[in-house]
Amino acid sequence: MYNEFFGLQKNPFNLTPDPEFLYLTPQHREALAGLTYAILARKGFVVLTGNAGTGKTTLLTRILEHLPASRIQSSVIVNPTLTPSEFLEATLLDFGFKDIPPSKAQRISILQSFLWRGHREGKITALIVDEAHKLSLELIEEIRLLGNFESASEKLLQILLVGQSELDDLLNCESLRQFKQRISLRLAIEPLSATEIEQYIQYRWMKAGGSRAPFCAAAIDSIGQASEGIPRVINVLCDNTLMQAFGEESGIVEVRHVLAVCRELQFAQPLPKSIAVAEAPTPAPPPVEAFPIRTLERYETAAAKPSVLARLAGKLKFMQRIEPA
Repeated sequence: MYNEFFGLQKNPFNLTPDPEFLYLTPQHREALAGLTYAILARKGFVVLTGNAGTGKTTLLTRILEHLPASRIQSSVIVNPTLTPSEFLEATLLDFGFKDIPPSKAQRISILQSFLWRGHREGKITALIVDEAHKLSLELIEEIRLLGNFESASEKLLQILLVGQSELDDLLNCESLRQFKQRISLRLAIEPLSATEIEQYIQYRWMKAGGSRAPFCAAAIDSIGQASEGIPRVINVLCDNTLMQAFGEESGIVEVRHVLAVCRELQFAQPLPKSIAVAEAPTPAPPPVEAFPIRTLERYETAAAKPSVLARLAGKLKFMQRIEPA
């Protein structure tokens, strides 16, 4: 509704997982590189966790779009609150099977033949389970057994479990120790930092055809406080504040727009930056040493080196560039 008013070609803050609008922070690039590597290298079980709304599903959509279609055959389960029998049926249906036999033994036989055929053709087969924190213990055990399909040298089925942070607690249960031992890679996505929030808003605005996002600095600070760095909540706040500004024919989103939206949506009211700074506890002074000892240079902590996945992300070129306004 406000696109024409602000000179946009499309809505910049939709809630759908559109990979075109995926803003890649360093941790998102690492997760993207790690998941891609795990699938292509046939690593078996991989886990990705993160708070609700941090962009896990969008990341999956990006991966599935960019993996070579001629080499990948995938099944994506978006609602895993199923019985083991229903889960196996849903897996086969998403792999493209039409006539699913009622017998579990027959279903497993069909899946096994499908996996071996794909292996002979040089294809990689992936099973992706979204909302995996909702899996029952019984179903997790069934998924573990599906990981037993393997040749002498590699896994025939690559299984990605993607879910909220509760998935980590679930997988750390003593009863799932066998499953945990099979996980080859665990990745996590955290909320955006204050700097990343501003960059995120600007990136999506430019992707939608705009130049400079019409949010004043104080409004961005307020959005950051209210959203706690969760991209989905940032989208909701930005979309609604833009509607507020559009209704007033204002070309700038101000703090009062953010406060009004927070009241309407019953989000926590952000504090003005000056008050937030004033209320922050004063850090205690460091203890005074009776006999200070000068640290030798050779014992000083070296700068942290980039992680393996960060270097891999660079090699795979999971980068993005924001054009200047």
